[in-house]
Amino acid sequence: MRSKLSWYRDWILLSTIPTVFILDQITKLLVKSNFYLGQSWPAEGFLRLTYVTNTGTAFGLLRHQTTFLIFASLVAVGFLVYIYRAKAVNMPILRLSIGLQLGGASGNILDRIVYGSVIDFFDVGWWPVFNIADSSIVVGMVIMITTLLFFEEKSSSHERQAESNGEPDVI
Repeated sequence: MRSKLSWYRDWILLSTIPTVFILDQITKLLVKSNFYLGQSWPAEGFLRLTYVTNTGTAFGLLRHQTTFLIFASLVAVGFLVYIYRAKAVNMPILRLSIGLQLGGASGNILDRIVYGSVIDFFDVGWWPVFNIADSSIVVGMVIMITTLLFFEEKSSSHERQAESNGEPDVI
C-alpha cells in the first residue's frame, strides 16, 4: 500500500516550488529593470541574455491567448496535483519533478496575470528565448516522464509485494 504523505509535510515539494518561483521572479525582475525590451548582452554570440516578452506558449504558439493560457496552466496544475496524490508519495524524484513544474508554472502564470505576457531572457543559438520557469517545467517533465515510464513498475511491484506480506500502511 502507499504511505500517506500530506503535501504540507513534503519538504521536497515545499522547498522546490518556492525556490523555482523566487529564482524565476528575481531573474525576470533583474532583466526587466536592467535591459530595454529587445536588448541583448553580449550583442552577438551563441549564448546571450536577451529581454523579450512572449504572449504565447513555447515557440510562440497561441500568441495573444493570455486568458486561455492562464486557464490551460491551471488545468495543468490540477493534473500535477492529481499525479502527486496518485503516484508521487513513495517516489521522491517524482515529487521533485512536480515541484519543479509547479514552481515554473506559478512563475509564468504570475507573469501572464501581471504583464499579459511572459518575460524571457535566456537566448541560446537558434533556440527560442526562454526563462528559469520554462527550464524548470521542461526538466520536471523529463524527470516525470522518465520516472513514470521506467521506474513506476518497480515501485508498483514493490507495493504488491508489501501488500502480500501483510505490511501495514505507513502514515
